[in-house]
Amino acid sequence: MRVPPYHQKPGWQRFFAGVAIGCIISWVIFLYMFGVQQENQFERMNAQQKLIGNLTDRNAIWEKDYQKLNEEVKKKLKIQEIEVTILNGKTFKLDHLSIAEAEDAIHDDLASLLTKDVETIYNGRSLLKKSIENKIVEINKKRYKLEVAEILFYTNMYIEVRLVRL
Repeated sequence: MRVPPYHQKPGWQRFFAGVAIGCIISWVIFLYMFGVQQENQFERMNAQQKLIGNLTDRNAIWEKDYQKLNEEVKKKLKIQEIEVTILNGKTFKLDHLSIAEAEDAIHDDLASLLTKDVETIYNGRSLLKKSIENKIVEINKKRYKLEVAEILFYTNMYIEVRLVRL
């Protein structure tokens, strides 16, 4: 079998010339379209990077302002609630009502601290501790002295107290 001589027929020569020219034209069009697409992509990425930079700067400014406001608010914190707990009520075999009454008595003595600044109360914590420890509570016709185990300061002041029998 022999390959036909296409170079002698002008119809086939025009076909192959058209295919070659079409390939070249399509390649040029592809390069042009790809270049335009890449240029658009590059411009979009630059715009997004600028936007990200602006938003990052704006976010940093907001964070600084937020931190300043938080610090100001922390300086102005007020005591909103006082919680008193007697730790060793079970060792003296006291009922829950007696323990609750003693806790309420301590709470009533400390009620004047409500709506005061946390910082000022914290600065006078030794005086607060002494005033609690000097209180004598009478439960079931027995006298008990209070001993402060722990005091936590924040908007809710939490005080843990132990009873000492006199």
